[in-house]
Amino acid sequence: MSLVKRPPISEKKLAAVRRNQKHSHGPATAAGRERIRAAHLRHGFYAKAEETALRALGEDPAHFQKLVKGLWETYDPTDAVQEGLVIRLARATWLMNRADRVQEGYAVRQAQDVNIGRADRLHVQMMRLKMTAETLWRLAQSVAQWHYVTPAADLAIMKNLQQEGEVKEMGEITLALFYRLQAPGTGEDGIDPNERGRRAADQIRAIFGIGPFEKPKAQEAADSSESEEDPEDTDTDDDETDARYPKITPADWESRERPRQLLENILTRQVEICEARRMATLKESRLGPSPYERAAEIAPIHSSAPLMRKMQDSHFLEVRRVIDLLLKLKRLEREIEV
Repeated sequence: MSLVKRPPISEKKLAAVRRNQKHSHGPATAAGRERIRAAHLRHGFYAKAEETALRALGEDPAHFQKLVKGLWETYDPTDAVQEGLVIRLARATWLMNRADRVQEGYAVRQAQDVNIGRADRLHVQMMRLKMTAETLWRLAQSVAQWHYVTPAADLAIMKNLQQEGEVKEMGEITLALFYRLQAPGTGEDGIDPNERGRRAADQIRAIFGIGPFEKPKAQEAADSSESEEDPEDTDTDDDETDARYPKITPADWESRERPRQLLENILTRQVEICEARRMATLKESRLGPSPYERAAEIAPIHSSAPLMRKMQDSHFLEVRRVIDLLLKLKRLEREIEV
């Protein structure tokens, strides 16, 4: 409700307004309308200063002139108020389109920045997958040996692969199987307590310059006699393996065979997965990113994205308000003519 009271209009005065309006209808001929239209286009927003500003922003003033002409023909302003609204509508529409170009231009710049390091990133990824596949293949070959017992080196390699995230979901299962195949009494560091003590003793002897431990002559004679009595004990690799791990009984070797085969299969499968991922990455590097990947790369995560969006919405609302006002004036004009 307006706070300003409108004076009542009598029927006699309203009839006079309608009669006078018929005599003030502006140019009636096509040449007259074109002359008035050209006169308006030479002023307002399309002036020398504004034309310079458009060119400085990389925009073509002729395109803005074409937009004004199109809106002028659509709404056909008949008075100064409607003419000003058409010019305002053209400016608001132009600014709204400029806001779209701002967002698209930033997306192009962001895509170009991503493309600069894309090739290097994919190359590094392929090399990492190749090295991981080779490491897993060596582990699989080691596990494939009969009577396999997890050494400290294999355990350390597997821990590194899991920490780097190269084996994904199967890392914990694979590492658990490596622990399962350790020698009895071995800790999580992969070293047997007896072996740890021997290494400590070697370090102490090296620090203090003590020579290696020598067996008594009686013990050497006993060892030589045992080797002469059973010369066939060292004929096979299995016997040598069993001799290295006296705590593992034949029943234990039998129970360890199933997890060993499972670990070998998992490692072999991981090698195939790494190779498949490497080939997919190679194909991606040749074909380029898909539209979905490109959209994810140019996602508006920068700090100015909300501001640009607000600018776009503001210009759109202004366009809608100006159009609504023009339509109301046109409707009122028709009602007065009737």
